[in-house]
Amino acid sequence: MDILEKYKKILIMELNKSYSKEDLSKISFEFPREASHGDFSTNAALILSKKLKINLDQIFEEVKKFFEESDDFKDIVLAKSGFINFFVKDHILHDFIREVLKDRKNFGKKEIGKGERVNIEYVSANPTGPLHVGHTRGAVFGDTLANIFNFVGFDVCREYYINDSGEQIRNLAKSVYLRYKQNFSDKEISIPEDLYPGDYLIPIAKKISEEHGKKFLDKDESIWLDFFKRESISSVMNIIKNDLKSLEIKHDVFISENVLLKEGHVNKAYKYLEDKKLLYEGSTNPPKGSKKDEWIEKKHILFKSKNFGDDEDRVVKKHDGQWTYFMPDIAYHLNKYERGFIRMINIFGADHSGYIARMKAAVKAVTNEKANLEIKTCQLVRLSRAGKPVKMSKRAGSFITLKEIVNEVGKDAVRFMMVSRKNDAQLDFDFEVFKNENNDNPIFYIQYANARISSLIRNSEEKIGIDIKDKDLLNADLALLQNENEKKIIFQIANFPKVIEQSATFMEPHRLSYYLRDLASSFHQYWNLKIDNKRIHILDKSEIDLSLARVALLFAVSITIKTGLGLLGIEAIEEL
Repeated sequence: MDILEKYKKILIMELNKSYSKEDLSKISFEFPREASHGDFSTNAALILSKKLKINLDQIFEEVKKFFEESDDFKDIVLAKSGFINFFVKDHILHDFIREVLKDRKNFGKKEIGKGERVNIEYVSANPTGPLHVGHTRGAVFGDTLANIFNFVGFDVCREYYINDSGEQIRNLAKSVYLRYKQNFSDKEISIPEDLYPGDYLIPIAKKISEEHGKKFLDKDESIWLDFFKRESISSVMNIIKNDLKSLEIKHDVFISENVLLKEGHVNKAYKYLEDKKLLYEGSTNPPKGSKKDEWIEKKHILFKSKNFGDDEDRVVKKHDGQWTYFMPDIAYHLNKYERGFIRMINIFGADHSGYIARMKAAVKAVTNEKANLEIKTCQLVRLSRAGKPVKMSKRAGSFITLKEIVNEVGKDAVRFMMVSRKNDAQLDFDFEVFKNENNDNPIFYIQYANARISSLIRNSEEKIGIDIKDKDLLNADLALLQNENEKKIIFQIANFPKVIEQSATFMEPHRLSYYLRDLASSFHQYWNLKIDNKRIHILDKSEIDLSLARVALLFAVSITIKTGLGLLGIEAIEEL
């Protein structure tokens, strides 16, 4: 149940009787920021008075007259700002809590998506090594966004693009081959700077040695290269998939760049651009900072990406006939479109920001502007231990892996932290904070709230002589909830569907993590509440009916926390 949506629909339906020719889409129905401004607020009078050049009071009186006919509001007033503020009667809030308790599995759900298919591509790390902290943020962001999109009615395909072609894969194979040679030599083998030095390659080389012996030893590169590429990619992808599994990151589809090349998708996309006269032969400008006398101008094939909003045209085929990395990416997105995806969302690292304009231009070009590509970037994660920076370097083979982080602080802490700030803001992750069981650890703080609520149900028979069941909560006399803290919590719960909607609409999962922490904070304040210098007890044998009402309210809090944490991919712990 969405209490705001309920009254907004009623308002719009009523306004349509008098203003059916007007655009009412900008009319809002919200919770005011300040309690003094009422329980609900609408800008309907402002919107219509400006459009129709009529007095605010006229619109206000129409709205007030209609809503006063119901038994839902104590007062309806026109504020100086032009907003109409509604003061709700308590029974509306109590009915809302009962609805949450009845329909707990669907609370917060929306049908924004209406079954629309959406392709969300995330992680897509090169298969050259284990996932590190830089990949972790995009992985959690993408997976959480997919969870939220599913929850609000989209048909989501979670996708991973395997960049298994090009020079990096050649270097990976050569790196594994060096480790393979090392298995048959007592001498230490030095690894060139352009290859991968990580110890994660040792088991891959050992497996090849055990299965094939000296078959490839001291042979020409042409004999072993393709085999080592396949083995290396397969092994590293298994490492990556296990990394993702440790964080419960899900993908429906893994698409190989190499397969796209072999099946002719790249040639097909190239021909499409060629037929549309969107390719031409030309040269590029010298790189910034290069000296003119060192720059050798070469003729390439360029895509007219400026026609579609990019700041310059981009090379798709080099002077030697080789594809740039951009051309297979174009083909991949054409492939998405051919699979029926009109809406595509890509999650990039901040270091790929310069790639956004050209990629959007390419999607417009190959889909005749029928598909829409949205790109969200995730900023860097800065690791620390007790405030001291932790450095990493993938090339040096000394990077902090995703799995190491999960092993140290746990899956739930990592998932929560990675969406604890807006995706385009730098994130500070201190290991020590997430090891502590205190209020500074946000995921502990939220899970502790749920565990405390669960303890009320478990201990109810001992505390008040009643083994509380669902029927007891549904029949609880919620009119006994008269404390302002209780009302505050009810409104926070009522705001949950709006938070979900905004998290999906703006593609900002951090809104949900903020919300859950605020809700947990309100709960803990209520748990420790004192009245007349005496701490209240939620379960009070001398006030059975009030105890049941309080537990009913807090069970609604638990439902909300469980649903929210579930969307973040986090377990709602019943007992700490």
